[in-house]
Amino acid sequence: MTPQVPVYLMTFEMALRPFVVAIGLGLIWMGAARMEGSARSRYGTAGALSVALIVWLAGAQFLGSSNAYRATGEDAVPTVLLGLLIPLMVAAAGMWSSQRIASLVLAIPLPWLVAAQAYRVGGGIFLVLWADGRLPWQFALPAGIGDVTTGCFAVIVATLLAQTSHRAVSAAYSWSLFGIADLVVAVAMGGMTSPGRVHVLAHDAPNLLISSYPLVMVPTFAVPLALMLHGIVLWQLRQKIGSTSRLATA
Repeated sequence: MTPQVPVYLMTFEMALRPFVVAIGLGLIWMGAARMEGSARSRYGTAGALSVALIVWLAGAQFLGSSNAYRATGEDAVPTVLLGLLIPLMVAAAGMWSSQRIASLVLAIPLPWLVAAQAYRVGGGIFLVLWADGRLPWQFALPAGIGDVTTGCFAVIVATLLAQTSHRAVSAAYSWSLFGIADLVVAVAMGGMTSPGRVHVLAHDAPNLLISSYPLVMVPTFAVPLALMLHGIVLWQLRQKIGSTSRLATA
């Protein structure tokens, strides 16, 4: 069954996507400007990461618009998980295998990394779609409320970090763990409310939009990007605490 995609959803996604990509590119080049090394090394790494981001976006858009992830029945394999997990595995492999990539992401200012996820307020579209009768509440409510909460608190936590508040590190940890939990719950509920082998909820009104273009760009681009940003935040916090502990010991 092919779901009817409302015009406002297409308009919203087309407006939000370039904004999210601009955030990603901005963080990359911000890190390049601050990392150690020659200009050729720094900006070469940033250029490669920028190309990778654009290629990933183009690939996700092509596969999504080609209905590559659309579930066709209750016995369908949730292939959308591949669109989520593969970018995460590639990003993790890149950071662990390349010192230059690791240096760049560690050089991105922590407050900006956190503030970048203000775009998560766009998850409020799930609530709009639920109110419009196009998404089941079991998915839309936790995903929408969790995303809006994460996006709003991103600004508060980033401000605390920028002001070097004594509560900043604990707030950043709590915010990041909440944001990750929100994404995990959203992915799980998306699977359980959509046609496929794990479909156990919302049988009367299944979640058809989440595997259809353009909303499929959420699990195949926006969610992996958010998880990457959370991972970098936690990595930087660990480095920050480790440096503080070493200074205290000395």
